[in-house]
Amino acid sequence: MERVPMTAAGLAALEEELRQLRDVDRPAVSKAIGVAREHGDLKENAEYHAAKERQGMIEARLKNIEGMVSHAEVIDPASLSGDMVQFGATVLLIDEDTDEEVTYQIVGSEESDVSKGLLPITSPLSKALVGKSVGVSVEVNTPKGIKFYEVVKVEFK
Repeated sequence: MERVPMTAAGLAALEEELRQLRDVDRPAVSKAIGVAREHGDLKENAEYHAAKERQGMIEARLKNIEGMVSHAEVIDPASLSGDMVQFGATVLLIDEDTDEEVTYQIVGSEESDVSKGLLPITSPLSKALVGKSVGVSVEVNTPKGIKFYEVVKVEFK
């Protein structure tokens, strides 16, 4: 598996979710399965089947997070510099159609939250921005059509 880029905050959030799943959710679902078993016939026991399904989802998420954490490549944006967009950069853009300013930090997929300005490195906009510098216009194919943005500022913090 290849390295998974993320910030220290992203890694901490994943480790916290891992702790929650291991120490709280897994034991709780195990207990729920035990209680549901006591209700008798398992073929028609909706509680049992729901708990088993929940257990499967927890185990799958645990495995997924463990893989990401073990392959994490933590990148500290504050240690980077330059005027070229790359992972960890905070980028000020102007929508060339509306003159609206937007600011995004390019982060790992698991820590992204566009409503908070955290744009996943795998997004079409991030892919268009990486390697570009201040003053450059980028074209991005979005579900609403082609958008044009100008890179106004690139900083690392």
